[in-house]
Amino acid sequence: MRSSLKDAVSEPYWLTQAGAPAPADPLDGLATADLAVVGAGYSGLWTALMAKERDPARDVVVIEAGTAGWAASGRNGGFCAASLTHGYENGLSRFPAEMPRLVKMGLDNLDGIEATVARYGIDCDFSRTGELSVATAAWQLPSLRASPDFLDREQIRAEVDSPTYLGGVWDRDGCAMVDPARLVWGLRAACLSLGVRFYEQSPVERIRPHGAGLRLHTCRGRIDAARVALATGAHGKLLRRLGHFVVPVYDYVLMTEPLSPGQLASIGWSNRQGIGDAGNQFHYYRLTSDNRILWGGYDAVYYNGGRIDPAHDQREATFEVLADHFAETFPQLDGLRFTHKWGGVIDTCSRFSSFFGTAHKGKLAYAVGYTGLGVGATRFGADVMLDLLSGERTERTALKMVRSKPIPFPPEPVRSGVIQLTRWSIAQADRNQGRRNLWLRTLDKVGLGFDS
Repeated sequence: MRSSLKDAVSEPYWLTQAGAPAPADPLDGLATADLAVVGAGYSGLWTALMAKERDPARDVVVIEAGTAGWAASGRNGGFCAASLTHGYENGLSRFPAEMPRLVKMGLDNLDGIEATVARYGIDCDFSRTGELSVATAAWQLPSLRASPDFLDREQIRAEVDSPTYLGGVWDRDGCAMVDPARLVWGLRAACLSLGVRFYEQSPVERIRPHGAGLRLHTCRGRIDAARVALATGAHGKLLRRLGHFVVPVYDYVLMTEPLSPGQLASIGWSNRQGIGDAGNQFHYYRLTSDNRILWGGYDAVYYNGGRIDPAHDQREATFEVLADHFAETFPQLDGLRFTHKWGGVIDTCSRFSSFFGTAHKGKLAYAVGYTGLGVGATRFGADVMLDLLSGERTERTALKMVRSKPIPFPPEPVRSGVIQLTRWSIAQADRNQGRRNLWLRTLDKVGLGFDS
């Protein structure tokens, strides 16, 4: 084990911070609601909050299997992006006619998040610093040079000084940095302030029609609701059809100890942007409010069979790789230790951006498949779910992005074989100047191209 990892705690840094709310009581007995929201991550919290903002008289209940934010919403890097389509190029390849509207909707959505944070006084270190996309290999430069905001090697290293940087682009408007756990806790508090009720440590086991609405069953109780919003991400097993479209992929993260003033000066980073490199297997990293560096990404892992297991949250081989890459990127920080290491599961689908739908004759709506950009896009998805449950046609529900579904994954064991072949091919492309092999070119042709 690298000495920098020796004392790292196997827990998500964000969730170890002081200030976590006491969990709500589990559901015990019978409850009723106009709207039951399943899941207290970003998707569920935004849905509950905006449901009350749309109609303060609506009786809204959130029911959560663990505690608010314990899954992906409390484990991510805190990149709150405007993109609704997992990047412009991915969206352009799938919804070319809609991209001008989707870009505007995404920026409006990010503005809405910023306004909500201010309105409810959510202390989550929301900072609209933007994001740097950096080239660390020559083959990555042409796509970045196409931007009018391209920064050459000297210019990009004036922003953040790494000997690996060859050039880059600073998207100044399309991304904010947040403390992900504190955003969860703040949204939860905002929901409570509007009268939303919470039940935590209450896994929903099944959803069935009941009277004019739906009944949600747990081991100790049930909720009768007129409408249901399913916001369970990769953990959703309550609607069988979603299993054809969603697979759980594990992402891994390291967090350093706080940098000294001298260490921070050695790398610059005075504008505190988020950073992602332009490889197919890419790293993402950012500074925290106390000048730690969160360093994650690169090694997205699918475990054959698609089983979600808490044991997968720790993967020492990946932590070693991440630590090595960190040392290459910032050699001037030699000796800096990592204090935390963790992993978490992402809900991904074949188009790498969210999809939406209804079930139970329109009484249940879902949004799923965010593929890692859910910090921001879940607010948009919450609006879509509420639109769908209202039964009204809106600008959002008229979108092809909302009306269409991704291509389903094949069943196991073929699914595992396809995903592992794709992961191997992506790694090969990075080692081969970005050249995509026959398998990746075939996936591109049928609309399944993947570059991260």
